[in-house]
Amino acid sequence: MSQPREANAPATLRQAAIEALLAADLDDKVDRTNLACRLWFGRRLGLHAPHDPALPDRPGRPAEPVLVSPRTVKRRSVHSEAGRIALIHALAHIELNAIDLALDIVARFASERVPRSFFDGWMTVALEEAKHFRLLSRRLDTLGSHYGALPAHDGLWQAVEVTAHDLGARLAIVPLILEARGLDVTPSLLAKLQEVGDDETAAILEIIYRDEKKHVAIGAKWFRFLCAREGRNPAQRFQELVRASFRGDVKAPFNDRARAEAGLTPTFYRSLSSLSS
Repeated sequence: MSQPREANAPATLRQAAIEALLAADLDDKVDRTNLACRLWFGRRLGLHAPHDPALPDRPGRPAEPVLVSPRTVKRRSVHSEAGRIALIHALAHIELNAIDLALDIVARFASERVPRSFFDGWMTVALEEAKHFRLLSRRLDTLGSHYGALPAHDGLWQAVEVTAHDLGARLAIVPLILEARGLDVTPSLLAKLQEVGDDETAAILEIIYRDEKKHVAIGAKWFRFLCAREGRNPAQRFQELVRASFRGDVKAPFNDRARAEAGLTPTFYRSLSSLSS
């Protein structure tokens, strides 16, 4: 699908983010995200205005995939093509949600008292998540499948609902819990894909892993910014917010090195793990 025409371009970043959020056609969603980034980084958009559209409760989605409970989504071995398709499909679903999570943080907190560079960071995240989704979708196509062919779960979007009231909570849960988890699990997935000779998918995961580290770093930077402004200890505040807003488990093992390189040191998360001593 072609990009939205410049003549109909949004006037504000918040409008652009909401229009991308609302897009149910996923090619359109990616194109609108790319357009929003191009206009924003070209400094051709204001931040927000009274006539911006209302923020949706849920992002636009196609009829498929069918959303089911996380417990019913089966895990399959990468040693079969069907298993690799299932893995890539699950990753594509995560990246699609990640696009909308980045767009939502921009739109929802557009009036927050933060520097303009805050929005630079999250639009960079949105742009890269859109790139990841498109790479994974095309990989599914080359394997004779497509995004939507398998069921998926809705757990990631629940993070929006429970952190809608507070930017600090959103930063703690989305980049510093959910995205940081990707730093823990992606290296082993990469190794498994390389072992079975799926170098094409492994190359995509290498891109995602590199970008994920950047995204966690953006989250850590702005979480620390908020804590400094409020005179709070970042690690203690993180733990308070996770205990109040995160419904899952903070799972070990942790990729401590990658997390630390992104600004997320063990003092933040170790005490939250059930396996911590």
